[in-house]
Amino acid sequence: MGRSFVTSVNPSEILLENILLVMSTQTFCKDTAAKIVGGNKRLQDLIAAGEITADKPTNSQNGKWYCNAAQVLRHCRNARSKK
Repeated sequence: MGRSFVTSVNPSEILLENILLVMSTQTFCKDTAAKIVGGNKRLQDLIAAGEITADKPTNSQNGKWYCNAAQVLRHCRNARSKK
């Protein structure tokens, strides 16, 4: 008799993986990314550490930054309210 192994499937993990896969081709502007990760300083630290890929195609002072959306979401700040 063969044994059948049932692997535990966590729907939340599958959903998160799907969201990150879809968002991997999207970008956030610098301001939006900073709000998501918890501030401009933290965003700059994550970019410097190579955790978030950011691109600024134009070299002008007010050029728009493009931050990888999936990487930003991986480093999302804890938005739950404190009780």
